[in-house]
Amino acid sequence: MRVFVTGASGWVGSAVVPELINTGHDVVGLARSDTSAEALAVAGAEVQHGSLEDLDSLREGAAKSDGVIHLAFIHDFAHYEAANESDRQAIAAIGEELEGSHRPLVIASGVATTAVGRPATENDRPAPAFPRSRAAEMTIALADKGVRSSVVRLPPTTHGRGDNGFIATIIGIAREKGVAGYIGDGSNVWPAVHRSDAARVFRLALEIAPAGSVYHAVDDEGVSTRTLAEVIGRHLDVPVASIPAENAAEHFGWMGVFWAINAPTSNMLTRERLNWEPTGPGLLEDLEAGHYFGTT
Repeated sequence: MRVFVTGASGWVGSAVVPELINTGHDVVGLARSDTSAEALAVAGAEVQHGSLEDLDSLREGAAKSDGVIHLAFIHDFAHYEAANESDRQAIAAIGEELEGSHRPLVIASGVATTAVGRPATENDRPAPAFPRSRAAEMTIALADKGVRSSVVRLPPTTHGRGDNGFIATIIGIAREKGVAGYIGDGSNVWPAVHRSDAARVFRLALEIAPAGSVYHAVDDEGVSTRTLAEVIGRHLDVPVASIPAENAAEHFGWMGVFWAINAPTSNMLTRERLNWEPTGPGLLEDLEAGHYFGTT
């Protein structure tokens, strides 16, 4: 299959590309910069120059493909709604190109759902207040227009060696503040997945997902933020402390909103429907390996 991948040189995309190539697919990766283009070429992918805001380039990539994996997102939290609008426009452009072809379109979303008091399942609707819920619902709706569309929900942390995301940010804050903090009693939990396992979910969804389906690329159902803070504190040799909720924004900055998330998430249906089994290390095992702290 010839697969057009947006965000192909990003954190998840750079794992999805070799996963696809190593299982016999040809990859065309969208590249915004020469650096990204070089990385894609080295990985064995064909390069298409363009960006998430270049809708003509997205249409061209989709038109020449047998399927699309859409991973690109503008991570500008200062202009988050504008970033989400760009994402929706990109999905609309790709969807229009794939309409009636029954070719697959797989997008990345998040695990924020309407579930209350239990782990979220793949059958739960996205939370209305979640900014990316509209993108997910747009994608599912494409199933009625002859697109084999599916959504892969990612947890707050897709971890691994070289990760510069939320966990690395929390570690950086602990270094800066001299304390590994959690909010309140720290009982809120984060689901997590190793990026190699996430990459396989995207590949399997591309290959076999029925139209209008949803999957959870989740390994750890939920690790408490207090447990994570305790591991971080031990590795950095700093104290571990509760940060009152009213002080979270001051202590953690923009990260405070995310560190307060409580999102236990099940992967049972994804395992069953895709015959997927996580094989990478769990989040705590990955932290204990030391590479997040520069010790390996």
